[in-house]
Amino acid sequence: MTHEELLIQLEDLASRLNIQIQYEAKRNEDPSTFGGFCRIGDQYRMIIHSKASVRKKIELFTEALKRFDLDDFYMRPALREYLKRDMDGEKTFDR
Repeated sequence: MTHEELLIQLEDLASRLNIQIQYEAKRNEDPSTFGGFCRIGDQYRMIIHSKASVRKKIELFTEALKRFDLDDFYMRPALREYLKRDMDGEKTFDR
């Protein structure tokens, strides 16, 4: 699975968990801030700098999704294996 395919699957899983995803680029904002995960009231949000690399976006989604019980969610076997390896502390891809 390519990094782009992995990102698409992570975005889909986040959407199914009712996480609102926002890609934003602000002129005066440093793209090295990248973004992150937050909760406002009972709404979860991922706010990600649109100029972040695909790998950085994957890292942000992976960190956010670790907070959820994903056992009952359908996902492709490659995605489940990726998340399992990451949670076990294994290197999931070259950074």
